[in-house]
Amino acid sequence: MKQWKLAVSSADEAPRTAPILLQGDICSNLREAARLGYDAIEVHTRETADLNYSAIEQTIKECGTKICMIITGRLNTEGRCNLIDDAPYITKAAMEGMKQYIDMAQKLHADLVVGWVKGNIPPGGKRDKYLDRLAKHLRELADYGAERNVKLNLEVINRYEVNVFTTAEETMTFLEHYKIENCYVHLDTFHMGIDECDPVAAIQRCKGKLGYMHFADNSRRYPGSGQFDFWKILKTLKEIDYEGYISVECLPEPDGLTASEKALIFLKNLFEK
Repeated sequence: MKQWKLAVSSADEAPRTAPILLQGDICSNLREAARLGYDAIEVHTRETADLNYSAIEQTIKECGTKICMIITGRLNTEGRCNLIDDAPYITKAAMEGMKQYIDMAQKLHADLVVGWVKGNIPPGGKRDKYLDRLAKHLRELADYGAERNVKLNLEVINRYEVNVFTTAEETMTFLEHYKIENCYVHLDTFHMGIDECDPVAAIQRCKGKLGYMHFADNSRRYPGSGQFDFWKILKTLKEIDYEGYISVECLPEPDGLTASEKALIFLKNLFEK
């Protein structure tokens, strides 16, 4: 089986209910990921975080582990910003915050996930109006990212949490309709287990546009702890020539380090089959 690059979720701090496995400053998380055997970390942070870029660069050189992705969810969950709001000052703040994230990703040689910050269509709202607005803002951000060699990845999240981009089909149809360049799809096996009737078909639908993968089992615990057929998922990723990272983003059960270790062992065993 193909050997994909493996990443693990990280943040400066997070509650136990969040799917974050490594906690601490970026440099310590990079070192811990390297010790465990991961190729990279994804970083959940605020766009305003005061990062020591020179120290991070030096740590990457020393341990060999990289930063593959910046996760932007806190701009929404903490900053209360989104890209489709009816209040212009909110979307303006969202755009400014996302450009700060892109600048951060450029300095860290990473890409960007667009998840919760895309926003939700309000009850009774005309869907086309909000999708047009979202497309306009994403196109501007994607162009801004392209100038800085940063790719945008639209996260597909289950219908209990959002009402925009809940399936691979919906997300791909959006990208094809609006023809937004430098914008890709980000799939998560946990969310797929809720809204995709066939995860294999969902992955195949994203061929050529799949930019990032999150792995967690059906209970959102570490891969290999539950019911999902990850062999079939990996086989499909190989068939569509997916070259991106597979990132373990799951609940820290029984704790973050144990989950990180068990996920790595399980996935590497599958790779070697």
